[in-house]
Amino acid sequence: MVLDAMAAMGGKAIEDSTPVEYRLQYAAARAPSTEQVHEIRDVDAGGVPCRLYRPSAQKRLGLLVYYHGGGWVIGDIESHDAVCRSLANRMGHAVLSVDYRLAPEHPWTAAAEDALCSLRWAYENADELGINPDRIAVGGDSAGGNLAAIVAQQRPVPIVFQMLIYPATDMTQSLSSHTENAAGPVLTAQAMKWFIDHYMKPGSDLRDPLASPLFSPDSLIKGAPPAVIITAQFDPLRDEGEAYGARLIENGVTASIVRYNGMFHAFFSMLGLLDDAESAHAMAASMTAKALSA
Repeated sequence: MVLDAMAAMGGKAIEDSTPVEYRLQYAAARAPSTEQVHEIRDVDAGGVPCRLYRPSAQKRLGLLVYYHGGGWVIGDIESHDAVCRSLANRMGHAVLSVDYRLAPEHPWTAAAEDALCSLRWAYENADELGINPDRIAVGGDSAGGNLAAIVAQQRPVPIVFQMLIYPATDMTQSLSSHTENAAGPVLTAQAMKWFIDHYMKPGSDLRDPLASPLFSPDSLIKGAPPAVIITAQFDPLRDEGEAYGARLIENGVTASIVRYNGMFHAFFSMLGLLDDAESAHAMAASMTAKALSA
């Protein structure tokens, strides 16, 4: 039913659009969130626009720094407003949603640089945010999961947990789910190539740790924070997310890998439409809150 409704909306396929055209189409399909949160305010995180969600007036809350999905080309803090409201309320901890620079105007490594900059700023400005600098987690979906995995490897500040929602971890598109789920739904292998081609400069090393965390050396992965990795059965990114979880476990990192059978890319954002979206939020929020409250 959800997929039929999306198809009925029409519009160009991603790969047949320019980035500007598809951003407008993506924004037009957005429905504003009605979930109430104790405090929501925009902040400047060292030059990176961000939005802070605080579920209560309590001081020294834990903080989830969240990076939105959208293939490094589309999406912003508005597109993931409902996701961040839900996570803040379900966790009982704050969320900082990061509006990192987008490609092709700002190609790789701009998004990763903004992800690291905003995380450092949150740590250094904990009092202003009303959070405990020793209780910071990172998370994100799709391209945002890619950025969360990267900053969790780089660890510019202490990080207690990583929430990776169908993360992009392999820019080479070499694993079998890219073939098995080439036609989607929602995300196709061709659309993923469109995103990568807009993000990565020609001639870039697709296996660089700041692009493909799956190929990072063991030295970067060992000592990474515990993780939950959520994947979807009918998603081109399924196998690379699960392979990344396996690499974490092989390197001694506590990680839970949870596949939602029957689901597809972007289901995590479909609160109110899909029971599995509600279930995934409950699980991800619970696991992250446990780490933030420890």
